[in-house]
Amino acid sequence: MSALAPDAALKLVLGSGSPRRLELLAQIGVTPSDIRAPDIDEDVRKGELPRDYVNRIAAEKVAALPCAADEVVLCADTTVALGRRIMGKPADEAEARSFLSALSGRRHKVITAVAVKRGAQVWQKDVQTTVMMKSLSKAELDAYLATGDWNGKAGGYAIQGPAGALIPWINGSFTGVVGLPLAQTATLLTAAGYPLHQGLT
Repeated sequence: MSALAPDAALKLVLGSGSPRRLELLAQIGVTPSDIRAPDIDEDVRKGELPRDYVNRIAAEKVAALPCAADEVVLCADTTVALGRRIMGKPADEAEARSFLSALSGRRHKVITAVAVKRGAQVWQKDVQTTVMMKSLSKAELDAYLATGDWNGKAGGYAIQGPAGALIPWINGSFTGVVGLPLAQTATLLTAAGYPLHQGLT
């Protein structure tokens, strides 16, 4: 879909209650005018693949939010995928332990889909990053779980927190693993006509 001309009067609505996405936007000089977290069913459908899932959820999030004529809406969804298995936010510490035990010593994918809406037009892209988690000893796993940092994090960890010590390397977008791939997000916002600072797009 073609890009729209920049409009300095446009306001950005962040369709996410994630403080991490707010912090990431601040890195590129963007402060949303409003934050509206959409209320949608995020359950995984039977047989749904991780990439299809995050793209569907991002699209449903942006569709669920009303958009005034002078607004651009930004939504995103992130999931951790071990093969075809989708690892969302763990329900409790036991599930977080299960997720991290499965990821220990293995490569996995973190996929973030971003959707931007202006009027009836939607621009969307997904970014996949390969992440390696070191082999975790019981002591390392117990210590990480004790931090509580797993709570509310897809796959049971956040790379920008204490779990950063457990991730020896990634191949792809660091900010995508955190929850909002900034380079691709900037491109989508620019396509929708939202004015970003010169030199960032």
